[in-house]
Amino acid sequence: MTARLAVTDPVLLAFADEVGADGPVAVEGARTRWEVGGPGHPDTRLVRAPAGIVDYVPDEMTVTVRCGTTVAELHQALSAEGQRTALPERAGTVGGALAVGENGLHVLGRGRVREAALQVRYVSDDGKVVTGGGPTVKNVTGFDLPRLLVGSLGTVGLLAEVILRTNPIPAVTRWVASDDADPFTVLDTILRPGSVLWDGNRTWIELEGHVPAVDAEQARLASMGTWIEVDGPPELESHRWVLPPGEIQTNVDGFGSRFVASVGVGTVWADVAQPSRAVAAGVTALNQRVKEQFDPRHRLNPGRDPGAR
Repeated sequence: MTARLAVTDPVLLAFADEVGADGPVAVEGARTRWEVGGPGHPDTRLVRAPAGIVDYVPDEMTVTVRCGTTVAELHQALSAEGQRTALPERAGTVGGALAVGENGLHVLGRGRVREAALQVRYVSDDGKVVTGGGPTVKNVTGFDLPRLLVGSLGTVGLLAEVILRTNPIPAVTRWVASDDADPFTVLDTILRPGSVLWDGNRTWIELEGHVPAVDAEQARLASMGTWIEVDGPPELESHRWVLPPGEIQTNVDGFGSRFVASVGVGTVWADVAQPSRAVAAGVTALNQRVKEQFDPRHRLNPGRDPGAR
């Protein structure tokens, strides 16, 4: 659903006025992933999204938050009710996390960032506030704007406010590691692990849930190797790769001397950069059509390319 609904919130209207309707413009957050998508145009005017939690309904497991709010501030507020979101805790803002769209270590347990956004309010290329999605939307006609905006790097709209899905913080979180277990067998066996990581030799598993359930899953792991409890996940390398999950095993030799792969997800953190991957002509054409539809004057975050990762 897409609508230019009448917006009376003075904070959102002030943000739209600041964005305006002319000249290159982009939102600046905490710059934790500022380099993603390549350098922006040097003449781009930078603005900041409004901040603050607007509404939180724990029983409905939804929170309305302005996109300049940091993820840490949001999660601190949610933790009082025993909840969290799928957004990675990387010291950045809510809007930045959504605009970049990168999943964190815990995607198997917490869900994908793209699935967390239920409704978005953003400022369009002509300086208007646009609303897309809804807190209980099941059927969407036209553009599914929340999913479109996530990962777009602010090139089709500048995020101002979002309704996010929350999920419970488990009663216990336990990390275990093994030097002789097959991570791919583990993934097919364990019930909803929070994370399955592998560096080519060692496997790390994040188990979450109520204590009896976590104990039972840890006991099941005993048939697949020798496990020890560890303090947490391994240190990650600086270069982030994105692959189809099934390609992790076939690309091991290309990851460099050190890597950590998120099994079942396809994210790899390696000590060498990922080579450029060819983008299908049809995908490129579709991206261009979307860009022309939403930003025909190419004023939103010019120079950034969501496909250049």
